[in-house]
Amino acid sequence: MRYEAESYDIAVIGAGHAGCEAALAAARLGFKTLICTINLDSVAMMPCNPNVGGTAKGHLVREIDALGGQMGINTDKTYIQSKMLNTSKGPAVHSLRAQADKRRYHEEMKKVLEQEKNITLRQAEIVEILTENGAVSGIVSRTGAVYKSKAAVLATGTYLKGKIIIGDISYEGGPNGLFPAAELSKNLISLGIKLRRFKTGTPARVNGKTIDFTKMQAQFGDEKIVPFSFLSEDIRRQQIKCYLTYTNSDTHQVIKDNIDRSPLYNGSIEGVGPRYCPSIEDKVVRFPDKEKHQIFIEPEGETTEEMYVGGMSSSLPEDVQIEMLRTIKGMENVEMMRTAYAIEYDCVDPTDP
Repeated sequence: MRYEAESYDIAVIGAGHAGCEAALAAARLGFKTLICTINLDSVAMMPCNPNVGGTAKGHLVREIDALGGQMGINTDKTYIQSKMLNTSKGPAVHSLRAQADKRRYHEEMKKVLEQEKNITLRQAEIVEILTENGAVSGIVSRTGAVYKSKAAVLATGTYLKGKIIIGDISYEGGPNGLFPAAELSKNLISLGIKLRRFKTGTPARVNGKTIDFTKMQAQFGDEKIVPFSFLSEDIRRQQIKCYLTYTNSDTHQVIKDNIDRSPLYNGSIEGVGPRYCPSIEDKVVRFPDKEKHQIFIEPEGETTEEMYVGGMSSSLPEDVQIEMLRTIKGMENVEMMRTAYAIEYDCVDPTDP
């Protein structure tokens, strides 16, 4: 049963990085803005590596900041390690990258949205965009709420008809154990919007207490901190170390022995990647002459032992993932806290006129 709820100038569907910035931009321009997300715990959530910036992306964060966005400010408030990359090369390719505290980044951005006077933040799955005479007239939630709106911004991330894939196991799901948006895709197609099927993946998270960091190379942040935001001044604080280790011939052999169980190579995954971010099994197959690959162990935050295993994105079966991780120097007795997975999802085709 539908009911008429509030009216807004703009409705933003999705509250990841893009959705948050879109809502804040609209609200700061004076528009009454609604932003909806399937789960309020997913506001500005970093389901993969909790880092901001890096090559090319660091420049983008600066541009967002110059346009009045929040990402740079939020990163400066919540970083746990900051480093300028490519300093051995010319300044044109210098690139700022910061490891953020995943939970604090989410909390800070959610607080900003909540306190913005022209924003209403709602936990709601949007299932339909309403139109009148070819123009957006509102959105509808799964619970039947109709929010009138003059425009809608789609920032759906990896949620649209999301499917989690781990080896030969697959199920409907969004990132980080959240629900997918199961119904909106059908509505978008009915409105003449062309969709594509994309896929991406994320590495396992492991328990830092079960890692021998003495066998790894410590990676430190910069002594002189360069802020992401032009508004930030002195943001120096105690930084947390990251660590560097490598795969080896044993790691690669485990992958080769189980490549037939990889969804990437047995046809289970249909989507293509939005950018070049290969899984560890893809690296081993594509570069058979490479004896090792860099693996970065990066903390997820100051108050957790969860560590992100950078460079080891995978969709191999869970048992293979554990065997593979334990071949790496310093991780011989590691315990996996979250399994790596691939996720397929619908997205709007940006080439569709």
